[in-house]
Amino acid sequence: MKEKTKFISIQEALDKGKGVVAIRGWAYRETKMKDKMFIVLRDSSNIIQCVIKKEIVSEQEWNDLQKLLMESSLELEGSVREDKRSPTGHEVDVSSIEVIGYAEPFPITKEINEDLLLDRRHLWLRSRKMTAIMKIRSTVFGAYHEYFRNKGFYEFQSPLIIPGGAEEGPTLFEVKYGDKKAYLAQTWQLYAESAMFALEKIYTMAPSFRAEKSKTSRHLTEYWHAEMEVAWADLNEIMDYAEELVKHIVKRVLEKNKEELNILERDTKKLEPTIKKRFPRITYDEALKTLKDKFKIPIKWGDDIKTLEEDKLMELNETPLFVTHYPKDLMAFYKPRDKKNPKAAVCFDLLAPEGNHEIMGGSERDTDIKELIKTLKSKGEKIEDYQYYLDTRKYGSIPHAGFGMGTDRLIKWICGLDNIKDAIAFPRTPGRCTP
Repeated sequence: MKEKTKFISIQEALDKGKGVVAIRGWAYRETKMKDKMFIVLRDSSNIIQCVIKKEIVSEQEWNDLQKLLMESSLELEGSVREDKRSPTGHEVDVSSIEVIGYAEPFPITKEINEDLLLDRRHLWLRSRKMTAIMKIRSTVFGAYHEYFRNKGFYEFQSPLIIPGGAEEGPTLFEVKYGDKKAYLAQTWQLYAESAMFALEKIYTMAPSFRAEKSKTSRHLTEYWHAEMEVAWADLNEIMDYAEELVKHIVKRVLEKNKEELNILERDTKKLEPTIKKRFPRITYDEALKTLKDKFKIPIKWGDDIKTLEEDKLMELNETPLFVTHYPKDLMAFYKPRDKKNPKAAVCFDLLAPEGNHEIMGGSERDTDIKELIKTLKSKGEKIEDYQYYLDTRKYGSIPHAGFGMGTDRLIKWICGLDNIKDAIAFPRTPGRCTP
């Protein structure tokens, strides 16, 4: 290989279509024959089939190439040409090749089970499937930042080590902090509410931690939390933001990731209604009535709507669905009572289609300091851990609201995945913190 060879990506070589190219990457597949070798080369952009004829290399080089296995790293030059029989419609006739790193037998085969794939996730990320998901994930994150910055929001970061909880005590991760006890943050929200009084419109994208006991296809113990908080807003306003945000993200993925969605065999027609149609908004009471009238599923008022019932509701919807005004007793302490119905909270969940359940939750924030203290005590929380938060209600409190979205759940839905563990590079679950 020439010392100053200018390499291009495989996608650039495919776009060029003909002529001499220099490319490099890893052997995605290899087939050895008596007088030639076929290597499907991959890089981050795509794959391309390369043909190496025995006559172009020395006998020693040919013998060395017989040791080449999947995931060996290569640099090569050759002429690219159209060949519709090849995986991506083009082939490279190799004129020179250099093996940069010979690989050992790759420890992932078609027969491998899910647990072993997770044990070897650091290698499975190289698969076409996982590479496609990670590219879509990157688009989702970029679209999230793009949406809020275009809306005049400021990005704000908060501590990940906190003195107390925000959602549920039993799901807190305890950490030793000097000679004190502290916890990993379940949400950015409590600190965000403090910053909201300064910046008014803020958002973040950060990890959150919940010691979930649930071993389901939609739960992680460490997940990426997309949150926002806005001054002077009510429930309808933040639902407008939520709907616009989801539409914007889905639109960007459909624009930028057609090839990746194709690799995942995702039926993109199922995503199009999300962009084109308004998301329905129903109350908890209306959801209970629908479940009883249409599906003969009676739910006692005050009980949560479980995943089975959410699936039934979503059979009637091809776009995400807002469900509002859940029972106050089911909700976090900061969600206020509805003045028209004090047993209900001024809040929403956003349910996604195709069995993806809740992907987002939001609410107005309680501005009544006495009610906040009462609710915290009823949940067994230490008031002193929340003193900084309660101070925000003492000095010019205002109406405000916000929401949090499980980014990994959103990606699971957009990609059409069976399990949330595939929506993130290195999933953390109740039984797994490696690799």
